[in-house]
Amino acid sequence: MIPFTYTRASNAAEAIRLAGVRDVKYIGGGTNLVDLLRETIERPAALVDVTGLSSTIERRGNGGLLIGAAVRNTALAEHREVRTRYPVLARAVLAGASGQIRNMATVGGNILQRTRCAYFYDTDGSRCNKRFPGQGCDAIDGFNRTHAILGASSSCVATHPSDMCVALAALDAVVHLEGAAGARTVPLTDLHRLPGDHPEVETVLEPGELITAVELPALPAATRSTYRKVRDRASYAFALVSVAAALEVDNGRVKDVRLALGGVAHKPWRARRAETALKGGPATGHTFRAAAEAELAAAKPLRDNGFKIELASRAMTAVLSELAGVDA
Repeated sequence: MIPFTYTRASNAAEAIRLAGVRDVKYIGGGTNLVDLLRETIERPAALVDVTGLSSTIERRGNGGLLIGAAVRNTALAEHREVRTRYPVLARAVLAGASGQIRNMATVGGNILQRTRCAYFYDTDGSRCNKRFPGQGCDAIDGFNRTHAILGASSSCVATHPSDMCVALAALDAVVHLEGAAGARTVPLTDLHRLPGDHPEVETVLEPGELITAVELPALPAATRSTYRKVRDRASYAFALVSVAAALEVDNGRVKDVRLALGGVAHKPWRARRAETALKGGPATGHTFRAAAEAELAAAKPLRDNGFKIELASRAMTAVLSELAGVDA
């Protein structure tokens, strides 16, 4: 491991000040960053501990929830209002990791975790444009069963690993940021970038910018929501495909629907084509299947992961049918 200094910031302003004077990484629970340090993928000169940021979950005046960046994943999943008003989020967090990891991991860190692509972690023998831009991507012609089918590029086919972020994408969550230029908000769906020609640039955060909170809007459809994760084993594997869905049905027709997919793209994938196809239409297994197929029409599978198209389509249909109480 390469030497670095460590400082604990007592608030966001101190953390931003420390990040502005040297090559710094913010650290929360460290459940991903410590692994990256061990593998020398991340090589910061300094770590700034931001676990002193807000760890509260508060109801907003508009009826939404404001979740502090330092809230532990366990606390998020167990929070009464999250479980009752946004069950999709609680279920996604519980599907994401073991209890030990959830007890350490923070909301801000979960959002910024990096891909688990094996070629990204293989620093000894694999080419990876995320680690060294312009080097190439060995996953494209390698073992790519777990890789992206949507939004990928010739530079990178890695997927985003977070379960929590898939639920946040479906819920129209907004991320609160602070940096040297001041405070701003970014929709979660716009925070992560598709790879394009620069997969090493994974988010729209500016250097030294810090996640301080995540805001959930008041969303009636979210009370009837769920998360389904399809994986190779039941015990805390990363998703082959996952679906976060919220559905509001009125007189047999779709009044509102929110859909996002995990395990299929470089970022949490908001399924807007499917949502558009469903809104106002009948809530039936047939229409759910047609909407899923419309969303996946743009999929571009690799040699080993073409099965994800049918898997994602079936998972979306099954989840929506379950929420609507109809046959898939």
